[in-house]
Amino acid sequence: MDEKQKARLFELADLILAVSRHLHAAKADPAEAWTPLEAAVMRFIDHQPGVTATQAAEATQLISSNFSRALRKLEQKGLVRREADSEDARRVRLYPTPKAAENLRRLEDVWSGLLAEVFPDAAEADATIATLRRVESQLIGRIRGGTRPY
Repeated sequence: MDEKQKARLFELADLILAVSRHLHAAKADPAEAWTPLEAAVMRFIDHQPGVTATQAAEATQLISSNFSRALRKLEQKGLVRREADSEDARRVRLYPTPKAAENLRRLEDVWSGLLAEVFPDAAEADATIATLRRVESQLIGRIRGGTRPY
């Protein structure tokens, strides 16, 4: 990779982080504050209801103590519930609660409103979504394959 491409990709990653910080700061309800770690865990559980704690910890790349702390906080806030696996009672499945669903609806309103002027054209929004999904999917695939993305 040449130096221009290296700088370009670094700028892309930096901009993704900056956008993420702006979105995190625009949360719907400041009283329902959460950390970026909690947000990562909650996002995965929202996308994969019934996931095991081990699967969620691996997917979010959190060490077990950080993952456990984030999960406990989400449970205390009433956003996640644990349920014993019907096939193996030693295994626990994680599910978002109705409160989490309501929180997600509020976030959808706030974040959609925030980005409405940035993406007035649906095709541009769709293209950006497709690109970011591909980036996320490839990074997760490399991690699951035992390869670090760096």
